[in-house]
Amino acid sequence: MTSRTGPAAVLAGLGTALPPRVVGNDELAARLDTSDEWIRGRTGIARRHWIEPGMSTIGLATEAGARALKSAELGEVGAVVLATTTPDRPCPASAPEVASRLGLPKVPAMDVGAVCAGFVYGLAIGAGLIGAGIVPDVLVIGADTFSTIVDPTDRATAVIFGDGAGAVVLRAGSPSDAGALGPFDLGSDGELSDLITMPPGGSFTMQGKLAFRHAVERMAGSALAVLGAAGWTPDDVDQFVGHQANRRILVSLAERLGVPLDRVVSNIDRVGNTAAASIPLALADAAAGGRLVGGHRVLLTSFGGGLAWGSTVLRWPEIRPA
Repeated sequence: MTSRTGPAAVLAGLGTALPPRVVGNDELAARLDTSDEWIRGRTGIARRHWIEPGMSTIGLATEAGARALKSAELGEVGAVVLATTTPDRPCPASAPEVASRLGLPKVPAMDVGAVCAGFVYGLAIGAGLIGAGIVPDVLVIGADTFSTIVDPTDRATAVIFGDGAGAVVLRAGSPSDAGALGPFDLGSDGELSDLITMPPGGSFTMQGKLAFRHAVERMAGSALAVLGAAGWTPDDVDQFVGHQANRRILVSLAERLGVPLDRVVSNIDRVGNTAAASIPLALADAAAGGRLVGGHRVLLTSFGGGLAWGSTVLRWPEIRPA
């Protein structure tokens, strides 16, 4: 558990990017010996976006980052943090190139590899940089293109994942400001690293039933920890935004926490599991649709390979996604 000791990191801008290609369930069902009904029933997903030749994780991250900067009405920030499991190359890191493309060629920039928990980890890193007085503002991006690493013949994973990017701008402010993040709860369990993995030279694999159970348990524990640290109860949560892994996971998690289902934000039916991008994409959907409004108390929680998990809370600020 972490808590604030210096300036708070305040959410000041939000931007997203999705590839134009939309892949519906029928397209996948035809080659995976399954059906739209089976996919929807198991995952809650109806369609997802996939990149096409010539597109990249860096490209999506740059687009989302530019839109977040526009949303925050900022031309530059002091640092860039990119959460991704699907970099366009193993070395060097992608964040410096994203920063350069955004006209930020000299700022510190780093990748974060915490799979689907990466965005919340990135928020914590950004909050730490601001809290320590190292930089006044940070661009945090979650971007993944899992369509490039899943086995297209594996029904268990090929139907789940979509590609996309989401980004936020964090600025230094007061803990009392709307948009102030924290406290945070982060954790990992490397003894279960084979539960969700991509072996060298192979494709992404996942032990679905065990991943489901651990996702609910870890996110529930983490969420309750940050609620307690913030002095909130589940009844205080206006909007609950969990990692969009699977609709059934979100429902089970809400029931475990005691959060009513009508307060659970979900866009997985339209974009699938977008890994590190899922939480900012869900936030942007909810804000753009008028569901998420200024003053709402928001709980964020995530879970991914590693195993890794993380949660935080905030009161929603008056911002317009771009």
